[in-house]
Amino acid sequence: MRILKSIFQRLYPYATFRTGRAVYLTFDDGPIPEVTPRVLEILAQYGIKATFFMVGENIDKHPEVFRQVLQAGHAIGNHTYNHLKGWRTRYADYMANVAKWEDAVHSTPYTLHSTPLMRPPYGKATLRQRRALHKLGYRLIYWDILTRDYLATRTPEEMLRQIKRETRPGSIINFHDSLKSNERMLAVLPEAIEWLLSEGYELKAL
Repeated sequence: MRILKSIFQRLYPYATFRTGRAVYLTFDDGPIPEVTPRVLEILAQYGIKATFFMVGENIDKHPEVFRQVLQAGHAIGNHTYNHLKGWRTRYADYMANVAKWEDAVHSTPYTLHSTPLMRPPYGKATLRQRRALHKLGYRLIYWDILTRDYLATRTPEEMLRQIKRETRPGSIINFHDSLKSNERMLAVLPEAIEWLLSEGYELKAL
């Protein structure tokens, strides 16, 4: 598994899969009122910060939930406005959608994270798209642990075993604050945090 990850990472210049010495919890596809506030409650319970890669359309639909994430001191990142798969989207359309996300965010009065972060939906962006994002100043954040919490066949127990097996210093763990993941993700998140803290990992936002 590590060899396959290493090969994959070499094929993706401009992308960060692991960084530093801490462990980084990340959440894709929000913000939504059904799930994101519950994630915030769990993170607050343990006093840790995370990073939310948000869909711009959801920011426009749920500005109050967006505000809650920022007021809690978490980092946010661009996940395109409409959750586009870069491999299936024309370059100009993809970059316009990234810019539309920026418009949604900057139409709010809230203070943002100082470093522009970006996670391509599905992890799929062409080399041309990634190069352009890099030139715009984005730090492209992928992951080295994909929990697949969006799969109905996945159990919290399976996800926890994966996290225990694969976590290393610098790991970036990918969760989703979405309706697809909802109960599975919320069930495993406290257990994962408790295990990570018991192992001595520092949990930080990117």
